[in-house]
Amino acid sequence: MRISRILATLVVVALGTLWAQTAAQNSAPAKPAEDYSGMYSFLREGEFVQLTVEDAGVSGFISRFGDSDSDRGAFLDQFFKQAKLEGNRLEFATEIVHGVRFEFKGTVERGEGKGPSEEAYHVLRGTLTEFRTDADKKVTVKSREVMFKSFPQDSESSPPAHKPD
Repeated sequence: MRISRILATLVVVALGTLWAQTAAQNSAPAKPAEDYSGMYSFLREGEFVQLTVEDAGVSGFISRFGDSDSDRGAFLDQFFKQAKLEGNRLEFATEIVHGVRFEFKGTVERGEGKGPSEEAYHVLRGTLTEFRTDADKKVTVKSREVMFKSFPQDSESSPPAHKPD
């Protein structure tokens, strides 16, 4: 009788420990196997996407040249309003700046770079959708398939210099 009570207590303790471990694993956000944080190319030379992956989630911004009459050539930073990374699936939507916002849905993948210090070690591949609102509040939507290459990690503080073709 005493042995069966000890065994029952051990089973209850083991099941409780297993349940606590499973609950902790299920409540923790899935961390990517690799750190995808860094700068990535954007649509035109000199423009970029800054992606930051932390335990709390994903943040970042797009830094691009304005292309309307009022901001042509000016650098515009469009911060992520929403972003999520599940495994290697990435989605983000930017704030509206001068009537323009972007949404990206795709993946973060290993690129052709051999190491983090090389261009395109990681790439963002997916669909970029641009929403543009004009003065009459008419919204035009333009989607395109894109691939943005990571900048070398040792030069994250500035975009790479233009290389002659």
